Amino acid sequence: MRTAVLVSGGGTNLQALIDREAQGTLGKAELVGVISNNRGVYALERAKKAGIPAFVISPADFASRDDFHKALIAKLEELEAELIVLAGCLLTIPPEMIRRWPNRIINIHPALIPAFSGKGCYGIHVHEKALARGVKVSGATVHIVNENLDEGPILLQKAVEVHENDTPETLQRRIMEEAEWVILPEAVKMISEGQLQP
Repeated sequence: MRTAVLVSGGGTNLQALIDREAQGTLGKAELVGVISNNRGVYALERAKKAGIPAFVISPADFASRDDFHKALIAKLEELEAELIVLAGCLLTIPPEMIRRWPNRIINIHPALIPAFSGKGCYGIHVHEKALARGVKVSGATVHIVNENLDEGPILLQKAVEVHENDTPETLQRRIMEEAEWVILPEAVKMISEGQLQP
């Protein structure tokens, strides 16, 4: 299954996918391209080191958001992407892209949806909110992307214990290591093998 990964930053979840593919444990998924909306991010380096074609398609390079969306879709079509993985991608996915790849765009979210999800809940903000609320358990969720932010069907979730002395940074790291880097590659593997029906 030809799999394209969309990233905005460092690419730690991308690295988890690259590592699983290198180990031969990513099922029938093949990483065929990485697209970032930001120049100079480390995710692009990770892709290049792994021999995966990497591209920058930035809204700043287009006259309108519509033109940007068309360019993004055109690149994904050129890559013949069958599955699209949002791995730390801070873009709003346009409805036309969701229609073009129905149930074939997945996202990793650093909380147990529906908790700490929706507008403004991304990156470190999610963990700040979780600690402020005093939850004892947080985690990560892989879900299908639909037209409502963080509201698509849930595919996999993994809980992670919150420690009393956690900071947003320590909680973020533990959730990455114990949940995100585990369930994102697993979801890709299961979808590629037909075990997980989005």
